[in-house]
Amino acid sequence: MAQFQNTILFANEQDQKDELKNYRNQFYFPQHNNEPVVYFTGNSLGLQPKQTKSYIEQELNDWAKFGVEGHFLAKNPWMPYHELLTDKMAKIVGALPSEVIMMNQLTVNLHLLMVSFYQPTKQRYKILCEAKAFPSDQYALQSQLNFHGFNSDDALIEVAPREGEYHIRIEDILTEIEKNKDSIALILIGGVNYFSGQVFDMKSITNAGHKAGAIVGFDLAHAAGNIKLELHNWGVDFAAWCSYKYLNSGPGSVAGAFIHEKHHQNTNLPLFAGWWGHDKKTRFLMDKKFIPMQNAERWQLSNAPILSMAACLSSLSIFDEVGMDKLILKSNQLTAYLEYIVNEINKEKNNCLQIITPIENRGCQISIVANGYGKDLYNNLIENGVIPDWREPNVIRCAPVPLYNNFTDIYRFGAVLSKIL
Repeated sequence: MAQFQNTILFANEQDQKDELKNYRNQFYFPQHNNEPVVYFTGNSLGLQPKQTKSYIEQELNDWAKFGVEGHFLAKNPWMPYHELLTDKMAKIVGALPSEVIMMNQLTVNLHLLMVSFYQPTKQRYKILCEAKAFPSDQYALQSQLNFHGFNSDDALIEVAPREGEYHIRIEDILTEIEKNKDSIALILIGGVNYFSGQVFDMKSITNAGHKAGAIVGFDLAHAAGNIKLELHNWGVDFAAWCSYKYLNSGPGSVAGAFIHEKHHQNTNLPLFAGWWGHDKKTRFLMDKKFIPMQNAERWQLSNAPILSMAACLSSLSIFDEVGMDKLILKSNQLTAYLEYIVNEINKEKNNCLQIITPIENRGCQISIVANGYGKDLYNNLIENGVIPDWREPNVIRCAPVPLYNNFTDIYRFGAVLSKIL
């Protein structure tokens, strides 16, 4: 990578060298004054791949043509449709295909997995998470504790940044695990913190949690499709993620779950059962006795939501073509350039911007504190064709997604932000 320059010429030159540059043309961009916006909110909702319409239309056409027989006669038969996603998704999260299942939505999956993996006792009942976790995770954890008769004020351990800091030091997480090793039942942390963009050391957390006798799970909403994951090799017990952020599957689309193979044969695990988790060889015998699948499909409840899975399959086919290694390489380059542009603006604007995402532990998101500014700053960015994300009280989250963002986007963002400031 050449030494960075804050010029449109430099940005254009880097874009021409980018071997992934043509993938940008495979996505629809919202328009502003007849130009594509600078879209930096793929960490909230990914852009629509242009081919997604044809994927969904295929299933609509087969529904019209075959009706119920589409379960068997469709081009992609609906009965095993979810299996089309498994291998592609497993590569993205670093899992065996038998360990991955696409189903439900994120928080639903977290609850279903905690039915199996949060088994508190009088002695070992606490849950450890990061402070300022995504609110849905906090609500899920609190409600699980309440369901089991525990008070979250006592039973929920929240590891927070030190005073004056924005990200959580890994040593503080490990210290808290060791300190509560006799009472922790479950560790559930976001793989990437949604607010700060910090990537947690999931391998170290998993090892420390297991050493303490706890089950370890992760919410990968901001990690799947963003960072390198090795869930199987790390020995993570379970994980869940949505597919509408970096995975570009559309608003509210089907989510995913990972259950390590070491748990697949454990018949003592409690489970909320449904017929799609029943052994598919005998599922339609309609026997009242539940015979579970011997893989992650065991946690399924209902038949697949075909239309949202079609959108998901469309996006996963692009990931499968590109591969995570190339995406992460470009992501690191874009994020480094965004950091450079922010620092250049600070030289002119009295250091009013503060990057709170740790340089050494981040994906493609950078969170920026705009000191002395309120939401008017965000509104002005929107009015000038830049769409980042705003988090109260004064944080701009920017995610230059490598599949469809480029260096020119980052230059344009810097030019608009500098003008507004």
